[in-house]
Amino acid sequence: MRAIVIGAGASGMMAALTAAGRGHSVTLIERQSRAGRKLMATGNGRCNLTNINASPEHYHGADVGFMRTATEKLPPAAALELFASIGLLTVTESGGRVYPLSNSANSVVDVLRYALEAAGVGLISGDRAVEIRGSDGDFQVVTESGRRVGAEAVVVACGGLAGEKLGGVRDGYELLASLGHSRTALRPSLVQITTAPEYPRALKGIKADCSLTLLAGGEIRARASGELLFTETGVSGPAAFDLSRAVSTAGDAPMELELDLLREYAMPQVLSHLSARREAAPGLPCSEILTGALHNRLGRMVVKYAALDGAKPLSSLSDAELARAAAAAKCLVLPVRGTEGFANAQVTSGGIRTSEFDPATLESRLVPGVFACGEVLDIDGDCGGYNLQWAWASGALAGRLGE
Repeated sequence: MRAIVIGAGASGMMAALTAAGRGHSVTLIERQSRAGRKLMATGNGRCNLTNINASPEHYHGADVGFMRTATEKLPPAAALELFASIGLLTVTESGGRVYPLSNSANSVVDVLRYALEAAGVGLISGDRAVEIRGSDGDFQVVTESGRRVGAEAVVVACGGLAGEKLGGVRDGYELLASLGHSRTALRPSLVQITTAPEYPRALKGIKADCSLTLLAGGEIRARASGELLFTETGVSGPAAFDLSRAVSTAGDAPMELELDLLREYAMPQVLSHLSARREAAPGLPCSEILTGALHNRLGRMVVKYAALDGAKPLSSLSDAELARAAAAAKCLVLPVRGTEGFANAQVTSGGIRTSEFDPATLESRLVPGVFACGEVLDIDGDCGGYNLQWAWASGALAGRLGE
């Protein structure tokens, strides 16, 4: 069978490799000049290619159960075996995150590219697919340059809007819409959260291990914990990314982000620590009471947030003032304004409705012979390798072409 895969990102390359491995003649069409450009930027250039803890609770969409067949056929362990078979060595780090041993995303892209060449996959790069014509196993894909490529099956793997600078596009949504498919609302996810800038701006570049609670309209919407990075306009890092989807979908309700900067310590322990500091270093300025517990600049900012006089010696702090400092460290509140846009997002929340595809094959229920996989569908994951795991699993299933 002749097959066309549109999009040479993670899911598209996996779909093409799978189809070719099953004896099909495959043409891979990529709008950019080379395959895997967006993949090379993942994980800050390291490529967090999967997570050994991948399970449904780490994913979002109208029907997360849609993923079941794909993830059962290619779970993380099987994905790693596949990559090992094409020459990639990997290492598993904290939280189950898996990276190439080389610490370079280029290694992932290179082994996939070499495997595609070895499998005989034809690559058309630097040319955008603009139309899918035909039906019932007789398709023609028309490109921007005027090429017309015929096939019995077409896999749409164009990705989503996230990472516009690296190739995030609407192509997949538009191609599938032209065939009668519909989509949910598209929102940026795994992206920086923007807040009132007073405190983050002063802390730009500082990292903290903390717990975060997102409230919208006074109600808890989501929680996360891990590394947080303060930025010019708000907060970033894995912990913030995990809450960004909830922020982008919360609507117009006023939102706040509560930061527990000493998440491993209960309030009584924090109070006891501050009391001991007052006793041991009575002449130390109040601004330094959290030195040794938090980054110096962050500790001073917490003192300011608690409305304490940083110049006062610790000996002059009352128990009530110590309690204010402890409360600020355990619950520093940032008013949330929203998130950064798709240009800075790592993934798109929302996509083509999964109800319009067969979860057992990822074949369109509307146009037999057309398949979809990866980010173009209404499935997105948490930060930590989950989205690439979905790309590999869904690409491998779509690449079976219904067999």
